Amino acid sequence: MTTGTPKLTIPSPSMVHYRGGPAAIDPAVYPDEDAFWDDLSGAYARQVRAIADLGGTYLQLDDTSLAYLNDPAQRAMLAAQGRDAEHQHERYIRQINAALAGRPDGLTITTHMCRGNYRSSWAAEGSYEFVAEALFSQLDVDAFFLEYDDARSGGFAPLRFVPPGKMVVLGLVTTKRPELESKDDLKRRIDEASRYVPPEQLCLSPQCGFSSTVEGNNLTREQQIAKLSLIVETAAEVWG
Repeated sequence: MTTGTPKLTIPSPSMVHYRGGPAAIDPAVYPDEDAFWDDLSGAYARQVRAIADLGGTYLQLDDTSLAYLNDPAQRAMLAAQGRDAEHQHERYIRQINAALAGRPDGLTITTHMCRGNYRSSWAAEGSYEFVAEALFSQLDVDAFFLEYDDARSGGFAPLRFVPPGKMVVLGLVTTKRPELESKDDLKRRIDEASRYVPPEQLCLSPQCGFSSTVEGNNLTREQQIAKLSLIVETAAEVWG
């Protein structure tokens, strides 16, 4: 019997839409895209309730779209498809909130955002600034897992929009490369982030998973363990 808290991770509702967009929605079934969104959020809402009914207490929504949209190249790609690239993140936030409306008490919900992690590669870059105000002030989750392992993610200034009570999990330790981060550098970056979010609302984690796909990233098992040990040791020294 475990004493830990099991966490279930599922794709965010926006991931059903981001890559295909309107081209992936059958107009014979959904001549009105709003009806598609209503059905999608409704399906997710039922799933959220079912997870809680089964005893789940920790659900994470993986959402690369909200990180990708910070990249001007990604927004240009959407605009070329005739999509409203400047406001797509606002639609996604509304639909995720609809999926989480009325969620059961006792169910913690977080979201994780990165810019690609396939076999130690990446697909997008850009500070969180473009989505930050709407994302942090409006998305109805308890915590944000944020990729912050290199310069592609920009600085911590977008965190100024994080309201009291929301947790920010700083993904400062990369899962893409085997080199071990400096504990002093991690502490320095946590201190930088605390200029925008109080330390008691901050946590430390890897930037993404070690194996986002079956192929995995370019690290050995021992290197992965060393990264996780570094995170645990650093967190213990920073927060006690």
